Amino acid sequence: MQTKTKNNEALPKATAKRLPAYYRLFKKLYNDNVERTNSQQIAENLGVDSATVRRDFSYFGELGRRGYGYETKTLRDFFSELLNDGQETNIALVGVGNLGRALIHYRFHERNKMRITQAYDVAGNPLVGTTTDDNIPIYNISDIKKNLVNDDIETAILSVQSEHAQDATDILVDAGIKGILNFTPQRLSVPDSVVVQSVDLTSELQTLLFFMKNKD
Repeated sequence: MQTKTKNNEALPKATAKRLPAYYRLFKKLYNDNVERTNSQQIAENLGVDSATVRRDFSYFGELGRRGYGYETKTLRDFFSELLNDGQETNIALVGVGNLGRALIHYRFHERNKMRITQAYDVAGNPLVGTTTDDNIPIYNISDIKKNLVNDDIETAILSVQSEHAQDATDILVDAGIKGILNFTPQRLSVPDSVVVQSVDLTSELQTLLFFMKNKD
């Protein structure tokens, strides 16, 4: 599944990944009482070149005016709507190990209207049947289908062990999940109707070490 642009073309993945950064920047500029900005200033703030900013914005039509720049309030509101930030998003977490517990305590809702409202693990986990300090219930994964339907949840975070990733994914898809943030290195097989975004912490750290080693 790909986001479509004003010309009904697929939005490049690199551009899509920069959208939250644009949104955060325009929120900050607006809060700092900056009424307008330009592509060069945006580029300097985000560590990209100005041509990239202009190209990204061109996929959505005329977001600014030549010689005038971009109005911060207008662009803040535009990216807010584009990223669906005005709507409350409840999220299910599958896998309540060390990483899962850290994600439960991460304050998504202080930055955006996203929050983990349910967590799941297998029956052998002693946390199943308990409630976190943040009032988040931890259920047996066998109960996931009825619970997700009751709370109208379509988004899940997957933080299980790699060997269980596909089985957990199949359960999520069967339960009606439409989007999965995957914290395992496992490549997941899902229907075209389901979107998967993977975050491989090991690969990210290895990439960091590579750039550190080859900085000079």
